[in-house]
Amino acid sequence: MASITRRAFGSARTSMLHRPYSTSTPALARLPSIADVTTDGAKTFDAKQAEFRKAQEAAKQEKKDQDSTLQQASSSSKISSSTSHGSSNSHVGSAVPDAAAEATTGGVAGDLANKLGLGSLSAGKDRDDRTAQDAGKQQGTIGRIIYGTPEGREMDQEIERSFSQVLARGKYVHSIVFHKVKPDKVDEYVELIGGWYPKVANNTNNHVHLVGSWRTEVGDCDTFVHIWEYERYTGYHNSLNHITRTPGFSEFDAKLKKLIVSKDTSLMQEFSFWPTTAPRQLGGVFELRSYTLHPGNLLEWEQHWRNGLKARREVMEGVGAWFVQIGQLNTVHHLWQFADLEERRVRREMSWGIEGWSDTVHKTVPLIQEMKSRIMVPLPWSPTA
Repeated sequence: MASITRRAFGSARTSMLHRPYSTSTPALARLPSIADVTTDGAKTFDAKQAEFRKAQEAAKQEKKDQDSTLQQASSSSKISSSTSHGSSNSHVGSAVPDAAAEATTGGVAGDLANKLGLGSLSAGKDRDDRTAQDAGKQQGTIGRIIYGTPEGREMDQEIERSFSQVLARGKYVHSIVFHKVKPDKVDEYVELIGGWYPKVANNTNNHVHLVGSWRTEVGDCDTFVHIWEYERYTGYHNSLNHITRTPGFSEFDAKLKKLIVSKDTSLMQEFSFWPTTAPRQLGGVFELRSYTLHPGNLLEWEQHWRNGLKARREVMEGVGAWFVQIGQLNTVHHLWQFADLEERRVRREMSWGIEGWSDTVHKTVPLIQEMKSRIMVPLPWSPTA
């Protein structure tokens, strides 16, 4: 299997916008702590943030130009083939995807061709497409019964579109792993994980990328959070199969079990409107906000947050947003990054002055059954820090 490349925006900016997340573990004098974050780093954080976003936009444009060139080459190739072989052969050829055309499906934020098939061990595009269409029709039928006004019908149409998008997310599956560590074993745990996770992430044969590793400082302390990225569920299976057969895994696993109180893992998909960030080093603190929704409200949540993120992104730096498909169902995780806790307060207050944010809050609060916030600091090997 070829190495998974995450949102390839152009070789010129590989370090900013590509997986894999290369990672290493520097020697630790002591554990990372929120005490390491000073309150005079906001300007530095903002400067790094601006540089990161500028590089992203430039790389997206570069990738867009590359895709356009490939598309033009593909069209020219098809026209030439049609002229040379006649309408009969042209008809046969059109049923077979052109290689250059297929290459364009790896566009920014995961195009539809890459999204189809996720959520199944098969990448059956046609089957999933029909599933999305049928499910959308069912949702639309329910909506027409409930909503009678023009506004209601418009909302119904939006939900139908959103429903299709839920079934056709990007081709990546993410796992979020929570380790509750014994208080007197924290140092030993960090040393163990720091020696193993970078090896796993840097071994291209594992076909897995480490998004980040964090330690909870406010919230359920002594809890460590790790987010991994796989290519579809087949990638998840293949990665685990290879990792568990790696020399040293049995010893690592045996030691880990003696250090933790519990382990909780969920498999998630990222929201299409909020792609997981590429590796970056902005500094500061992270906030993981976890929402348990009332069953059946995921589509509406996505619809409102699709608009709300536009407002939030003007003043806050998002890392990613995911919804759980296996594990703690009806759960959504949003991960944010701030220069410090004071900047967090300021940025959140600034959100209320941006058009659209108050409406998002008003519409999403009733959907929430339970919510939780964790303030975290990145571990030394975390690609996102």
